[in-house]
Amino acid sequence: MTESVIRLLIADDHPMVRVGLRALLQTEPGFVVVDEAETAEAAVARATEDDIDVVLMDLQFGGGMNGAEATAAITARPGAPRVLIVTTYDTDADTLPAIEAGATGYLLKDAPPEDLITAVRTAAAGGTTLAPTVADRLMNRLRLPGAALTRREIEVLALVAGGASNRTIADRLHLTEGTVKSHLARIYSKLNVDSRTAAVASATDRGLIRRRHPAGS
Repeated sequence: MTESVIRLLIADDHPMVRVGLRALLQTEPGFVVVDEAETAEAAVARATEDDIDVVLMDLQFGGGMNGAEATAAITARPGAPRVLIVTTYDTDADTLPAIEAGATGYLLKDAPPEDLITAVRTAAAGGTTLAPTVADRLMNRLRLPGAALTRREIEVLALVAGGASNRTIADRLHLTEGTVKSHLARIYSKLNVDSRTAAVASATDRGLIRRRHPAGS
């Protein structure tokens, strides 16, 4: 019996990444790379056509819509292609929005080629593949739901890590300053810390938010 063809769209803003993924995927039997998109907006537009089965989606693009937002836009359409996130980021701040947006799988760019190929086939079949670090943290969230930070708390803490004041956080997330303070109080309690600096350090160590690098690095 002839194997069905899996039609792919590669969405990444780095040309070399797109070239590398295409070179790997187009040599796999049953895979056809139909097109590439260098912006999230272009990926959303291209995915509306009925010739794509799986979108390989990066999370961070140069500007505009991000990968999680694009995933939500793509998966909201009936009969939409599956979306497999392929990224370098594995913090809760990255994984939770993408999974909640409807991503079928979440893989890191340093995964072995055979893992990527398996993940694409799994996504095309409607299954889920998660990078081990992502799967472990999601399991921990299920085991200890009361101790896990919510998506909103992670958003607040990520802004704190960037040096934002309570007023700035409130404006950015369309909250009151009182609500921001309430979120911070719950964050401190869950992380067992008593300051913004300690909360950021603890969350970074636990992989909840990205480690910040000095400018220019």
